[in-house]
Amino acid sequence: MAEETTAADAGAAPAQPQIRMQVLAQFIRDMSFENMVAKKGVSSGEVQPDIQVAVSLDARKRPVDHQYDIISKYRCTSKNKANGETLFLLEVEYGAIFHVEGVPEEQLHPFLLIECPRLVFPFVRRIISDVTRDGGFPPLNIDTVDFVTLYRQELARRAQAAQSQPTVN
Repeated sequence: MAEETTAADAGAAPAQPQIRMQVLAQFIRDMSFENMVAKKGVSSGEVQPDIQVAVSLDARKRPVDHQYDIISKYRCTSKNKANGETLFLLEVEYGAIFHVEGVPEEQLHPFLLIECPRLVFPFVRRIISDVTRDGGFPPLNIDTVDFVTLYRQELARRAQAAQSQPTVN
């Protein structure tokens, strides 16, 4: 009878711990939509919207083991290219509570600020689209956010801020 040899028997490296990620809750923490067109009326001339989207992220450990709050903040501003007047301003703070296990400590920070926001992004995108449409504008379908680049930019900004801090003796 032939014996089967497994990878563990052949001296293979032990298996890496399984990463476990679960979304426990999602919610709008804060939202504001200002329709300047309705407030002031549109000035004469053609409206050519120029839309800017700013994204910021925050992650915090919860009192419960392996649970984290992830907050994504989106600020969408639409201005008329012709005269610079603001058409609308939308601010959304979208929160999610994640249960995360098996991620090595040195990789946890980027995991929380890249993978977690990426997972809930489609829900935020839908909210932004619905709110702008319900506010009287064409639905704003924001482009996919590159959370890796956003994370790297934040690290670079923090490093530059740390270098510009005077040292105290």
